[in-house]
Amino acid sequence: MDQRVDPPAHQAAAAQAPMRHEDIRSILFGIMLAMFLAALDQTIVATAMPTIGRELGDVTHLPWVVTAYLLASTAVTPLYGKLADIHGRRVVLLSGIAVFMAGSLACAIAPSLWLLVLARFVQGLGGGGLIALAQTIVADMVSPKERGRYQVYIASVFMASSLLGPVLGGVIAERLHWSVIFWINLPLGAAAYAMTSSALKRLPRHERPHRLDLLGAVLITSATMTLLLALSWGGTHYPWASAPIGGLVALSLLLWLAFAWRLRTAQEPLIPLDILANKVVRMGTIAAGFGMGTFIGLTIYLPIYFESVMGLSAASSGLGLLPLTVGTVMGATLSGRAMTRLTHYKRVPVIGLSVALVGVALLAWQAGRMPLVPFCALLALISLGLGTMLPVATVSIQNAVLPHQLGTATGAANFFRQIGGALIVAIFGAIVLGGIGGAGPGLSHESIRLDGVDRDTMVRLFQYVFAATCLGFACALGFLLRMEELPLRSGAVQAAKAPAVD
Repeated sequence: MDQRVDPPAHQAAAAQAPMRHEDIRSILFGIMLAMFLAALDQTIVATAMPTIGRELGDVTHLPWVVTAYLLASTAVTPLYGKLADIHGRRVVLLSGIAVFMAGSLACAIAPSLWLLVLARFVQGLGGGGLIALAQTIVADMVSPKERGRYQVYIASVFMASSLLGPVLGGVIAERLHWSVIFWINLPLGAAAYAMTSSALKRLPRHERPHRLDLLGAVLITSATMTLLLALSWGGTHYPWASAPIGGLVALSLLLWLAFAWRLRTAQEPLIPLDILANKVVRMGTIAAGFGMGTFIGLTIYLPIYFESVMGLSAASSGLGLLPLTVGTVMGATLSGRAMTRLTHYKRVPVIGLSVALVGVALLAWQAGRMPLVPFCALLALISLGLGTMLPVATVSIQNAVLPHQLGTATGAANFFRQIGGALIVAIFGAIVLGGIGGAGPGLSHESIRLDGVDRDTMVRLFQYVFAATCLGFACALGFLLRMEELPLRSGAVQAAKAPAVD
């Protein structure tokens, strides 16, 4: 049960005092830099992987460099949100940056692959909460009515990291040394720490006394890591029907059931039941999970389509993803600004997702027959439509909870979106990797070799991929339509009591 305690007078005063635009901008730049650290790390490492494997003398276990970060960063996301509601945003964000920098230093000096994997795990422990915390801090500063426009800055961080990461990773690995991709995190992290340390002192305070459910934290972390291991290894290192994958799935299911039991029996569960019961939070999280998970799956496997069906080089196939990246930011910008003006703000993403759904249906229908230019134009239109959902889902979730639950709700929403994304990526992988010959040791989308796979086979497989994308977008649209459209609060003062929930 949530023990609600009235906040101290100085916190109540801070919550009521509107922040100046200069203060918001100062804080925003600092948290954007912190977010950029986490987002860049997910894109810059991939292109340097072959070089890292050669120099450390271990190519077989190279995927663990990515998997270790994924496991840690996903598992700790809900913990960061809860800790931010207990101890405040500033101390938790600064701790995350510090852990991320320590992990980056350990990565840079790692003398062997397995020590690098361990360092990447530490790095993930620090980076896992930075994005959710940044969204929470924006929610602390700006009313829901005005918040959409600031979500655009967050989307632009992801665009910049998507564009710069692969290029920087390749250039650094080729012309300098692979360790530089981790060394550069130290000055960036120090700058983010310095900017946010002073700026966040002006942040309104909403934390209240809470207990951290340690048993619940252990259960959800173990369940997440076990599930992600199954999804990472299934169809690549082991067949989906093999005993190791079946055992991991069964263990994960047992841990999730134990976590569900803990939620019902703990005096103060890790994720409060009133947040999970909130229909806006539930529907918004599921809609964003389907939308973003499907989008991530496309970004991972479309380069294979460009190479195998359209005959592009590896470098050119990466450029082919630019319409997806840019379109998403444009869609988020359009939708975020519309939220400040429209009463029925859901109409924009409903139209956007409908357009994206039609666009992907055209891709499935014309797979293998559509020339490159119209194909990329259609990708831009699809990502534009999907992008309209992102600020609406985030702001709607935050608008539906109390200020002292913002961190927990935002962290939980990001966490379940990541889990949904991992599931959808695994489905796409089963379609593509299974269709070209099944699982083999180390087979993945990064190590796939297209020699000997005929074009007609790849066209047929990607018709299935695009059909699955249609289904994912349709599910996102369906859950978005079911999400209640609560009036967005305006002004500096947050709601005094919880919005109505089902």
